[in-house]
Amino acid sequence: MSMSPGSTATVLAQAPSLAPLLARGALRSPFKRPRPDAEFPHDRLVLPALRIDLARLAAYERVCGFPTGEDALPLTYPQVLGFPLAMRLMSDRAFPLPLLGLVHTSIEITRRRALAATGEYELAVHVAGLAPHRRGTEASVVTEVRVGRDVVWESRSTYLARHRTSEGSAAREERTPLPAVAEWRLAADVGRRYGAASGDRNPIHLHPLTARLFGFPRAIAHGMWTVARCLAAHGAPQAAVLRAEFRAPVLLPGTVTYAAQGERFELRGGERVHLAGSVYSL
Repeated sequence: MSMSPGSTATVLAQAPSLAPLLARGALRSPFKRPRPDAEFPHDRLVLPALRIDLARLAAYERVCGFPTGEDALPLTYPQVLGFPLAMRLMSDRAFPLPLLGLVHTSIEITRRRALAATGEYELAVHVAGLAPHRRGTEASVVTEVRVGRDVVWESRSTYLARHRTSEGSAAREERTPLPAVAEWRLAADVGRRYGAASGDRNPIHLHPLTARLFGFPRAIAHGMWTVARCLAAHGAPQAAVLRAEFRAPVLLPGTVTYAAQGERFELRGGERVHLAGSVYSL
C-alpha cells in the first residue's frame, strides 16, 4: 500500500455506521472554520478483506435501474462501499470543513476491469487535499479498491464548503443541450429507498419536513443516485472512466429528462441541468 509522506493507515474490522457519524459531524460543524490552507487529516482508512452483501447490492441495483443477479458490480457501487469511511474522515475533529452544508460537486471514477460481486477486496479512503473554489473551499476524497497490490477501481470526489471568498466568478462552459432520450417521473420515496440501499440517510433526502430544515422545499435525490440512474440507462465499458458534475438538486417527487449522445449524458429539469457527465473506455 503506497501512502503519502506523513500519512498513516488505520485498519478497520468493518465499515462504521453512518448515523452516529452524521450526528458527530453535525455537532462539530458550527466550530469549523474552512479555508483552503487549513490542515487536514492524512490518515488512510482501510477495510482489508471486504466482501459484498449481495442482498444490499440487489436493493441498490433495483433502485438505480441496474440489472440484478449478475456477478458484476455496477461502476458506481464501490463508491457506496467507501462512503462510510469517507464520512468518518469528514466528521472527524481534525477535518476543517463543516459536514453540515457540505455539497458533493463532482466525481471521477476509473475502473480498470470488471469487479465480481462475489470477490474479496481491499478498500481504502483518504483525503487528498483542499483547494480554493470560487464559492469557498473544496476537499478531494479518494477511494481505492485493490486486488492484491493492484488498484482496480478508484474515485476522486470533491466536496464544497461554501463561505466568503475573494475568488471571482468563473464562467461555466455552456454546451449545446444533448438530445432527450427519456422522461423519468421520480417518486417521493426515491431518497428513502436509495438511503436504505446505500446507508446514506441524510435527512435532506428523506422527507419534505427534514429537507426544509436545510433550506429545500422538498426532499432532494442523492447525487450518487442521479449518476447511477443515468449510467444504468447509458451503460459503461468494463474498463471505463466516468466524470460527472452535480450542478443542481433534483426535487422529489419530480420529472426529469435523461439526455445522451455518444459518451456524454445529462439529467435536466426543463432548461436546468442537474447533472452533466461522460463515460468512455479506458
